[in-house]
Amino acid sequence: MRIAVRFEDDVPVVSLSGKFLAGSDGPYLRQKVKDLVDAGTKKLVLNFSDVPYIDSTGLGFLAGARVTAENAGVRVILAGLNTHVRKVLEDVQLTQFFTISEDEAAALAQLKQAGLPAQGSEGAPAKPPKGKKRPAPASEP
Repeated sequence: MRIAVRFEDDVPVVSLSGKFLAGSDGPYLRQKVKDLVDAGTKKLVLNFSDVPYIDSTGLGFLAGARVTAENAGVRVILAGLNTHVRKVLEDVQLTQFFTISEDEAAALAQLKQAGLPAQGSEGAPAKPPKGKKRPAPASEP
């Protein structure tokens, strides 16, 4: 399997190519995801468009990647799943734990649409600021 990482704006896209079989691919890919999470990414696309087949190693990677991402607050989208890969994921009930997009472009659009406002831009902060929760009422005359 070939694994390539590139960035679309601030979103890492991990493109997989070839059969996802037992071997060194799972640990290598898991380390790539961990490195991206450790670097501070909050969004990640795993592009499966060139993966014709997945076995238990691939499923193990996905389950582990989901836990790593969830613990770090990272949103992961699986993109370009073919019929076989999607069926395997559905059979072991992993699809309920992921957002799945038709293709990479749709995944990137989803992440952009659901993105948090940039610092300094309008919009509510993700967490309310510490201190007073609302302004004190104005005094009446």
